[in-house]
Amino acid sequence: MKAELRGNSSSISLQNPSLFNTTQSSISGALKECVGSLDGACIEKLLLHFASALESNDVTLAQQVMWVLNNVASSIGDPNQRLASWFLRALISRAARVSPPTINFDGRSALQRRLMTVTELAGYVDLIPWHRFGFCASNSIIFKAIQGFPRVHILDFSITHCMQWPTLIDALAKRPEGPPSLRISVPSWRPPVHPLLNVSSEEVCQRLTNFAKFKDVPFEINVFEVPPLSTMDAGISQLGSSDLYDLFLNQLNPSTLELRDDEALVINCQNWLRYMPDEQKGSTSHDTSCRDAFLEIIKDLSPCIVTVVDEDCDLGTLSLASRITTCFNYLWIPFDAFETFLPKNSPQRIEYEADIGHKIENIIGFEGIQRIERLESGINLSKRMANKGFQSVPFCEETVKEVKILLDEHASGWGMKKDDDDMLVLTWKGHNSIYATAWVPCSYGVEY
Repeated sequence: MKAELRGNSSSISLQNPSLFNTTQSSISGALKECVGSLDGACIEKLLLHFASALESNDVTLAQQVMWVLNNVASSIGDPNQRLASWFLRALISRAARVSPPTINFDGRSALQRRLMTVTELAGYVDLIPWHRFGFCASNSIIFKAIQGFPRVHILDFSITHCMQWPTLIDALAKRPEGPPSLRISVPSWRPPVHPLLNVSSEEVCQRLTNFAKFKDVPFEINVFEVPPLSTMDAGISQLGSSDLYDLFLNQLNPSTLELRDDEALVINCQNWLRYMPDEQKGSTSHDTSCRDAFLEIIKDLSPCIVTVVDEDCDLGTLSLASRITTCFNYLWIPFDAFETFLPKNSPQRIEYEADIGHKIENIIGFEGIQRIERLESGINLSKRMANKGFQSVPFCEETVKEVKILLDEHASGWGMKKDDDDMLVLTWKGHNSIYATAWVPCSYGVEY
């Protein structure tokens, strides 16, 4: 017997089909309350019941809850149903790895990691302000920080294939005193997460070079090698290794990066820090995590500005229940936003949600070094930056104005707030979604 995930082409095989032949009346009282309800709180409760049953190897309860979830979740339903379908898939995938002898779900991911063209990537970025908000806020404060410098070097740590930079290049081309000589350096390795391109980094660099030439901005872009991360099969099982990340960190030195004394150095981190492992590498109080080590290294490079943008959510906990609750309530935001302007059967919507589904599978389905999606909220990031010797830089009113103009291009549910700790936060219906921050080393000695 196979229980189909409604709205999906994949199926789940049960080792003992008779255990799944249950009626609604046999489900426990806690679950009866949720049967027939599409309320997000009830769906969240069901997911927690399912996770608890899997963790305790309670086969009967797991299959009963899955029966309910299977009749509630739908990849073509409302936002809560669509989100639930990806959580259900992630939990089943987890069950296949964690306890295959007891509950033999065929939980292998049937999701294909799609590759985009550059044009499709541009549409992906423009769909909702999830990425554009950070681009806009960061570019504005970078533009201000490099005023008066004839040469600028940007170290770009991001996952969006340089999509941030055409807007900055265009702004620099209009600078009254003329554009600076701009150099951008990107690592040869990036986490294997969406968005993924079907073209090489060399082609991306050439496109950006051509654009800068068209705008008459002196430009150079370099890809610095990160062996062996750039040559290895970047499978998820290898990515969390501290040794591999140590090799990456070792490349962040003035020689490899070709830093020059006559350049203003900018360090840009867009959705990047979450992929730096945060586990303490040793057993003593003096040992540090790769995430902290990364911050210490970039501080020592003496940048004139550091921008850090990421999703405003804490998902580093070991507790599966906590991750389910936090992740469900957070990732509801993009699912709900799509509902306002994309049809339920829109291929673009389904593909974008599938990209988020990959993230959910990693957050919920994996543990240890395999779980690379370890988000940190803006509040906690700010504490970390201060502890590592950075001071925050406030966003000026001109930046706030530019971001507001950007948000006017999107649905009315999007908003922005400016926190007391110099942070800009993108919101959806009042819920925090993305934060943007800017920093300088405390020793830099520049007043903003």
